[in-house]
Amino acid sequence: MKYIVILGDGMADYPLTELNGKTPLQIANKPNIDYIALKGRNGILRTIPDKMQPGSDVANLSVLGYDPIKYYTGRGPIEAVSLGINLRENETAFRCNLVTLESNKMKDYSAGHIDSEDAKKLIETINKELGTHSIKFYNGISYRHVLVIANNAIEKTECIPPHDITDQNIDPYLPRGEGSKILLELMKKSQEILKNHPINNKRTREGKKPANFIWPWSQGKKPKLQSFKEKFGVEGAIISAVDLIRGIGLLMGLKVIQVPGATGYYNTNYTGKAEQALKTLENKDFIYIHVEAPDEAGHAADIENKIKAIENIDEKIVGKILNEINELTENYKIAILPDHPTPIKVKTHTKDPVPVAIYTNNEKGDKVTKFDEPSAKKGALGLLEGEQFMNLFIKN
Repeated sequence: MKYIVILGDGMADYPLTELNGKTPLQIANKPNIDYIALKGRNGILRTIPDKMQPGSDVANLSVLGYDPIKYYTGRGPIEAVSLGINLRENETAFRCNLVTLESNKMKDYSAGHIDSEDAKKLIETINKELGTHSIKFYNGISYRHVLVIANNAIEKTECIPPHDITDQNIDPYLPRGEGSKILLELMKKSQEILKNHPINNKRTREGKKPANFIWPWSQGKKPKLQSFKEKFGVEGAIISAVDLIRGIGLLMGLKVIQVPGATGYYNTNYTGKAEQALKTLENKDFIYIHVEAPDEAGHAADIENKIKAIENIDEKIVGKILNEINELTENYKIAILPDHPTPIKVKTHTKDPVPVAIYTNNEKGDKVTKFDEPSAKKGALGLLEGEQFMNLFIKN
């Protein structure tokens, strides 16, 4: 049996007046995803435990079958693993965004989705100016980077995700509590360093948003996870352009597949992800395909690009896999779902349960005909809780 999970990050949404009371999933032209719903079993999945924040880290751990309450320590250490950073016991890792401030407001949590080459130069400068034997900055992809601090007290600092405060004054949301003075000082100094950096001067001249501030958040120690093979009995791999998802995969012992042109944005290489997934399934039995684009559109309140991202997932990933999977195996399961909603109205993640469809090629489905939020609630699977999904998907 081959197992394929296709996850559209933040794909679920709320009804929108701009779409005559429908969601992007209801409006999008997605015949292949709807085929999975029509031929499969449907339901809704609660990926966020009650007392936890609705982050992609928590949600993807749930989807992959790992209880976040037991395993989650923070987003920063997961991304650190993806970057090859070997965290020591006394070190705490933060996710560190390059952001754009304007009149002390969070204008853009991604600095205009700064390209990785520009970002690398900025982070290298920050590390040269602010790094010490106990403070180090590591460059990742685009606006997503990692800050590591050797100070146990810093782990207890309260930090807010920058994508939660778009267009708001940052003062009420700055780090606070034990250890916060270290972060506040780094953030203040970063602003002086980045303000007149040649990269930002060039970006401003070109009409791009400057990366003029750092924003550390979601810190923690290195987590320890049981391997996916030990837990579910199959060897697998993961495909994503996002360090967070790659880090989760590495912690689980999944092989991380690099796809040329995968960006974590609207212009990602959808077809390349499908091609690599099919190639990987020649030797592995499980593949997890993560696509970030719908989430980015949700954060930007970009209805058009959210619909387009869903349609690209449908045509270039789901369609290609459905067309070619029978040449590879006679027995397979395909699941389609988001990790959490990223509604256009609120421009950030929410805890609402997400629609899920599981298609098994040699089994009958339920009576659901389309994949969307209201339709999924009518499915035979009902409401699933967190790690139940992967147990159902693989162990049946």
